Amino acid sequence: MHVLLTGAAGFIGSRTAEFLLAEGHTVLAVDNWNEAYAVQLKYERLARVARSAGCGEAAGALAEAARSGADPAGEARDFAGEGFRFRYGDISDPAFVEELFAGDSFDAVVNLAARAGVRASMEDPLVYLDTNARGTLLLLEAMKKAGTRKLVLASTSSLYAGQSMPFTEDLPVNTPVSPYAATKKSAEVLAYTYHFLYGTDVSVLRYFTVYGPAGRPDMSLFRFTLWISEGRPLQLYGDGTQSRDFTYVDDIARGTVAALQPLGYEIINLGGGENPVSLNEVIHQLEELTGEKAEIEYRDSFRADVPSTWAKIEKAREQLGWQPETTLAEGLRACVDWYRENRDWVKDLPV
Repeated sequence: MHVLLTGAAGFIGSRTAEFLLAEGHTVLAVDNWNEAYAVQLKYERLARVARSAGCGEAAGALAEAARSGADPAGEARDFAGEGFRFRYGDISDPAFVEELFAGDSFDAVVNLAARAGVRASMEDPLVYLDTNARGTLLLLEAMKKAGTRKLVLASTSSLYAGQSMPFTEDLPVNTPVSPYAATKKSAEVLAYTYHFLYGTDVSVLRYFTVYGPAGRPDMSLFRFTLWISEGRPLQLYGDGTQSRDFTYVDDIARGTVAALQPLGYEIINLGGGENPVSLNEVIHQLEELTGEKAEIEYRDSFRADVPSTWAKIEKAREQLGWQPETTLAEGLRACVDWYRENRDWVKDLPV
């Protein structure tokens, strides 16, 4: 398939790009390198994708930018390799989206471009609406006009706030408790509308607490690894008994690629699928892996934080042939190993 992949420099998007290429798909990847968090991480991830696509010059420029913090040279903004092209741009820009579809004929769109994070969405909700809802609508409209039939849409377990566990896809998720969740719900509903009206085939994937090397620094596992490794106080919101259904990024990327198959309109959970793990247990495992003791500073919980998440993943097994393969212990070790390998430039990133 020829795939338009948005959010290609993102945590999940970069690994999805590599999995798409490994399975023989051709990819037009886009990202706008927004500064929602340390942009050096986006350069580093995209450098890895560029290397796998044989784009050595771009990979070198991006890797250097990751370490220096400087804006990458021009050759890193638009580059091409074997079965892969990258375009710098924003899916909330109608002219940019129109240009993408005017220049290519896509078999599918994998929309991973998003503003993520519950807490940050409470500070700047308008940018979440612009990217998560309006950006999705612009893509859907462009797909309709171009005759592109397949959409894979990234969504979130944050929609399940207030529901009983384990979370199943048929639960009524009509009470989002953050602008982030509300805008993701909006994207799901817009996708259903285009499925109903125009026959767009849609796979909505609700991701559960994705973690792994080069993750987002606003996520707990990145922060915990850095703080424990550097002997800094670990800021813990709540008492640590809150739990999450942690899911390794490679498992998420595999599931995302598997969702390219025709499904009609389906919402599918991608999660660890086991009993949730508490943050206290995660901290304990990181202490063992790093050989350091965490100095914990307890903070009040956020109103929009949920006490626990737990995915029911039978639907993913049945419809995608997918299930998670990486244990939490394996995934945490990979996070710590990556941090140690990149500590010279990662340790000073804002978190």
